[in-house]
Amino acid sequence: VSPIALSGEWQIHGVKNCFTVILICRFNITATERTPASPCNPSPCGPNTDCQERNGAGACLCRNGFMGDPYDQVKGCHRECELHSDCKSNLACISYKCVDPCPGTCGDLAECHVHNHIPNCRMTGDPFTRCYDIPPPPPRTETKPIDPCRPSPCGPNSECRAVGDQPSCSCKANFVGSPPNCRPECVVNTDCPSSLACITEKCRDPCQGSCGFNAECRVQNHIPVCTCREGFTGDAFTECGRIPPPKPEAKPDPCNPSPCGQNAQCRDVSPPSTPADPCRPSPCGPNSACRVVKGNPACSCLEPYVGAPPNCRPECTISPECPPTKACLNQRCKDPCPGSCGQNALCTVINHGAVCSCAPGHTGDPFRGCIPTPARLPIEEVRNPCVPSPCGTNAICKEKDGAGSCTCLPEYIGNPYQACKPECTRNSDCPANKGCMNNKCIDPCPGTCGQHAVCQVINHAPSCICAPGLTGDPFTRCLQPQPEPVEAPKNPCQPSPCGPNSQCKEVNGQAVCSCLPNHIGSPPGCRPECVVSTECAPNKACVNQKCIDPCPGTCGLNSKCQVINHSPICSCRISYTGDPFTRCYPVPPPPPVTEVIRKPEPCVPSPCGPNSQCRAINDSPSCSCLSEFIGTPPNCRPECTINSECPSNLACINRKCKDPCPGSCGLSAECQVLNHNSICTCPSGFTGDPFTSCHPQPVEVAPVEVKDPCHPNPCGTNARCDNGICACLPEYQGDPYQGCRPECVTNGDCPRDRACIRNKCVDPCPGTCAPSAVCQVINHIPMCSCPPAYTGNAFVACRIVEG
Repeated sequence: VSPIALSGEWQIHGVKNCFTVILICRFNITATERTPASPCNPSPCGPNTDCQERNGAGACLCRNGFMGDPYDQVKGCHRECELHSDCKSNLACISYKCVDPCPGTCGDLAECHVHNHIPNCRMTGDPFTRCYDIPPPPPRTETKPIDPCRPSPCGPNSECRAVGDQPSCSCKANFVGSPPNCRPECVVNTDCPSSLACITEKCRDPCQGSCGFNAECRVQNHIPVCTCREGFTGDAFTECGRIPPPKPEAKPDPCNPSPCGQNAQCRDVSPPSTPADPCRPSPCGPNSACRVVKGNPACSCLEPYVGAPPNCRPECTISPECPPTKACLNQRCKDPCPGSCGQNALCTVINHGAVCSCAPGHTGDPFRGCIPTPARLPIEEVRNPCVPSPCGTNAICKEKDGAGSCTCLPEYIGNPYQACKPECTRNSDCPANKGCMNNKCIDPCPGTCGQHAVCQVINHAPSCICAPGLTGDPFTRCLQPQPEPVEAPKNPCQPSPCGPNSQCKEVNGQAVCSCLPNHIGSPPGCRPECVVSTECAPNKACVNQKCIDPCPGTCGLNSKCQVINHSPICSCRISYTGDPFTRCYPVPPPPPVTEVIRKPEPCVPSPCGPNSQCRAINDSPSCSCLSEFIGTPPNCRPECTINSECPSNLACINRKCKDPCPGSCGLSAECQVLNHNSICTCPSGFTGDPFTSCHPQPVEVAPVEVKDPCHPNPCGTNARCDNGICACLPEYQGDPYQGCRPECVTNGDCPRDRACIRNKCVDPCPGTCAPSAVCQVINHIPMCSCPPAYTGNAFVACRIVEG
């Protein structure tokens, strides 16, 4: 057949016939006529791969996030997982990766165990927040023997046996797993290894009886794939026949060229030859059919295959290729429910899998059959829909119309049925012009800057600067700059070029700048180590502009302290109870069990947690926080324990946010609260120690001699001037140019293990307790207690316990 005759008779168009055209043309194109083809078209790679041309050959690579053999044209590359069942039972599929689901899931003191890909938090309490010791069970009041297997606690597909007074659970025959998660070995193919298929709820080899004669079977993704043996062709699912021998070359035409003369006609009278069948062998590829149309092969996919020859493929090979409500059954996307569940059972398709459950009013094995639920004796106690709680973390449950209604705790937001969270836990949770304080996004400026200073919030932190035309420490006070004297030699430190929170010294006529004590950085950027606690590490708090551990002196005896989000959290040690902020006592032993059956007390032991009170209402415990405490049981807490838990214009005094000014300053003095501290200053026209007394400033006498650099005095209160250089008086500290203050005015100015006595932070224990007693400072207060094996009044005398 010449190329011209083929090109003239080809009449088939469309994508399906492109491959056929190439096959036929390829037999008749010479080496000089063949055009170079791309090694990646068609692609030699499998699914989820990319083909790249390298040195004239196609190189296959798995796409990002996929793994496997990119040259395998059937399996190709795949994700590590798409479902939890693709991972080991102690891992979960998160972002297509098999990882441990436990980290960050459970709360303090809770243990996390992964069961069937799901993290489970164990211990009494809310395992996502905090766990407590398991309270002793109430005394049993039932006198009748109870069948531990009625109702069965073992779950579906299991059987229960009573061993003593305890249930013993085991899976029924032909089911796998462990109660309460007994299940058939498989329901859909994806429950089996890729080399097996789910047949009658068993993982078996699907090849048996699948392929035709002279065919070979191999399993790919649970599906039997039949191919004809070498040297055979045909439908591998029915029968393969031997490949026929190659056809003889076309018989030459004896009339071309014509041997006849002019005005004569030549006819070929030789026996006609059988025309060649263009469909044997078939050029259409597997899973396709070939038809002869006008002497040329026309290819189409067989039922029920999809695609275009030579790439006819099944509708699916794995369930993820189907909609979530369908499963891949025999290479078709079908409803997996028919035939999956037993009688009186309901079937729901969840993520390609058939989930069987008994219909309302029925019980039993939903995969075999459900039976009507037997009538039960009336239960004396009404079921509480809030036990166990259907709510998420930081949410409370209240009964409403016989159902549990969940609401978030005060100051928390979110979906109460999943998890409630505070408005913020760190600055990045708030807008850039807000700061996270006490889990609320608020403006951090109020009470931060000094008088005549301007506050601007930059990246959640307050930044203080003096108003235009003023100078000084913007965190304390901004003043009009002192006029530069004309007659005196210029002092390079007047005005100070060093910036706020710094000091200037003249050395050889030059200004030398350094930061004030307790400040960090370098001029002009000197600043306190911190202003609010969020500038410290999460296990530190900002106390007196220092990042320190807030725990020392916070908690009571026999308690432990843990810093969470800058705040000290006190809790009693194991086997102790009481107020962890004052003192914890050993848990008293339970009263001896008597033969008399008493009505259980719902408040003994109290389920309400520390700092709360329990009242019995209709035989149920009702919890509320004690006075002086806020929150919701079991999370009752003081209003504050450190200053940083209060607004900037208040201080933590006796665990209450109060104004620190009353009683702090002397007569005729003014008080201003800055960063929780009371700042005392004498008003205009007055002078003296503002912490003791201010008196009218005497009339100044005009100088008659050389101007004294210390007159007018450039120093602040409680500072002295020496040749124009200011320094704080003994026992005072601070910026001598703005004002010095005593070491302390209230206890809140001292660490928790010190008290403010005569304006000094000292140990309040000496002379407080009896000679044989032990003294411990808790929140600035000395607490006296007798040592072990001693008893008595620890403030008077302790004596050895007799006997």
